[in-house]
Amino acid sequence: MNRNQRRAAKKVGGPKKHGSLAAVQGMFGDALRHHQAGRLAEAERLYRQILQLDARHVGSLHLLGIMAHQHGRHEAAVELIGQAIQLKGDVPFFHNDLAAALQAQGRLDEAVARYQRAVAIKPDYAEAHNNLGAALEAQGKLADAVTHYQRAVAIKPDYAEAHNNLGAALQDQGKLDDAVAHYQRAVAIKPDYAEAHSNLGAALQAQGKLADAVAHYQRALAIKPDFAEAHNNLGTAFQAQGKLDEALARHERALAIKPDYVDAHSTMLLGMNYHSGLSADAIHAEARRWNERHAVPCQPTGQAYANDREPNRRLRIGYVSPDFRSHSVAFFFEPLLRAHDRAVVEVFCYAEVRSPDAVTDRLRALAEHWQVTVGMTDEAMAKRIREDRIDILVDLAGHTGFNRLLVFSRKPAPVQATWLGYPNTTGLTAIDYRLVDAVTDPEGIADAWASEKLVRIKGGFLCYGPPADAPEPEPPPSLASGAITFGSFNNPAKLSAATLDVWAGLLLRLPKSRLLLKGAAFVDAATCAQFHTHFAARGVAPERIDLVARIPDNASHMAVYGQVDIALDPFPYNGATTTCEALWMGVPVVTLRGDRHAGRVGASLLGQLGLDDLTARTVEEYIEIAAALAGDRDRLIELRQNLRARMRASSLCDAPAFARKIEGAYREMWRRWRETIPADPGVSGDLHPLRQPPAMKQGNYASSQIPE
Repeated sequence: MNRNQRRAAKKVGGPKKHGSLAAVQGMFGDALRHHQAGRLAEAERLYRQILQLDARHVGSLHLLGIMAHQHGRHEAAVELIGQAIQLKGDVPFFHNDLAAALQAQGRLDEAVARYQRAVAIKPDYAEAHNNLGAALEAQGKLADAVTHYQRAVAIKPDYAEAHNNLGAALQDQGKLDDAVAHYQRAVAIKPDYAEAHSNLGAALQAQGKLADAVAHYQRALAIKPDFAEAHNNLGTAFQAQGKLDEALARHERALAIKPDYVDAHSTMLLGMNYHSGLSADAIHAEARRWNERHAVPCQPTGQAYANDREPNRRLRIGYVSPDFRSHSVAFFFEPLLRAHDRAVVEVFCYAEVRSPDAVTDRLRALAEHWQVTVGMTDEAMAKRIREDRIDILVDLAGHTGFNRLLVFSRKPAPVQATWLGYPNTTGLTAIDYRLVDAVTDPEGIADAWASEKLVRIKGGFLCYGPPADAPEPEPPPSLASGAITFGSFNNPAKLSAATLDVWAGLLLRLPKSRLLLKGAAFVDAATCAQFHTHFAARGVAPERIDLVARIPDNASHMAVYGQVDIALDPFPYNGATTTCEALWMGVPVVTLRGDRHAGRVGASLLGQLGLDDLTARTVEEYIEIAAALAGDRDRLIELRQNLRARMRASSLCDAPAFARKIEGAYREMWRRWRETIPADPGVSGDLHPLRQPPAMKQGNYASSQIPE
């Protein structure tokens, strides 16, 4: 028992109904021994018996509150620990433990205030600094969280949990080297710390060190076989390596352990789009299962909206995304945001952005309203959207990372749509529309695979904003080398076995040709060896395959296209940003028209430039088109010189025209809603109970609960 607790046990305020001070102290000692031994029922019985003798016994009030918190009875915990603080307000542990109970209820502001009170009383209270860091991080105050995690490890250098939390916060800030160092420190202090091994794996994976990441995920699972998060993380690493069957198996295992693991289910759905062996029907069915399992329980009943129903007024449009930053989504969203007619729409951006950057600042300046949503519960965010009276809420993430689909499931806006960030149906019945085009989603074919109503944007569903720092196109490299270089800068997860086999066939068709692949995973030697082995098994020597790791500087990244004569689009999941980048740099792209949206984006983009002849309908035709283009020196030169100008003049880069089409689609959505839904004088309210907040970082919320 520490000193503060001894003091709490001895201080007895007010008259006692029965018994003596010695009897109460003896019972409290017995209760503590039961508590320490895990005999919680006996401990609770004695704590309650003590309170019958002395209702002001702070030790029993506090520890009963801790037990209530441990059993999920957070309101009771707040009441009991609050009573202890009223009797003795200078005990830092009481404030720390009350904060934990408040935090479990989602009352973050109050929790932060209590943690701050704990460290004000006891500045060297490492556990409270760590917990305060977790609460601040949950509020989206990442820099402040880092400060308190750093304070915790400065006070207590062997504090493994605080090193783990500091690593996670630094990782969210993009400081991967520092994050890795703190995760490594955590597992050095505590080798069986499964959570830190899993987090270390995630940071290593973000650095592209996939083999090392896999090793730490596997270490986490050896320690804790039912660790759903580690199974999910291992699946993402396998996906990045192109091991799609293994990835799918891990995601399924994570969901078997934890059926309500919504992020794992979304990650699995995203991965299914990469898999050439899965049908569109199978992916659609899984998306609907996602909806039934995670979204339907959150859907409102009897929802009413206070939105002004005037048909021609300025519409309030809300965009929701974690990718308002240096990300592929921004290349297509910024042109629309910049070109929106503000007499027609009022723009609200809900930014789930953990690491803001210069692109974030630029987008924020273009939006009339900007709300950071990091740390907001789904219900709190839905409430804010309702209060903002959003008419049409647009998801830009789908089932990609850090999506807020469970906000959409609460239907905070009368009309909801999805666009851009995900190449398939969300599966959500709460999302009304999906913006596509007639090439990506042909009428009469694609509709059966969408839970949303498909709205086809005439001329193409994407508008590209070229990077200002892109260098001028260089002449085709084959003019100097005498050999054609094919290339793909797509995420290696998109490079399916079927794609690589076709590319191997093309290289065999043209024995002097080379293939340049660029992606973050190629910093990893094991992943490079895996790709070289795949090609070698098909008769293509490793020296003909150049593997280039990610280049952070965008201008330097774009310059690498100068080493490529012809870009090859993967399938069944085409490129989008990479295709536009290649074309902007004068590099023609050969694509295969697939049977679903993800495999038809290339055809849509090339069609906008009048390059339909570069779209194949079969793998045999794909090879024929690429081989013929490789032999057409004059056309390669002409495309290199003129593709950029052709793009500028095309619908693909005509942001004002694209914005008018999107605004027209929004107006039609609004008209349909007005005509379909009868007027209702009611006002939308909080119709659902607050969801439990997400699991928090490793903490020591009840550091004094069972004295040693």
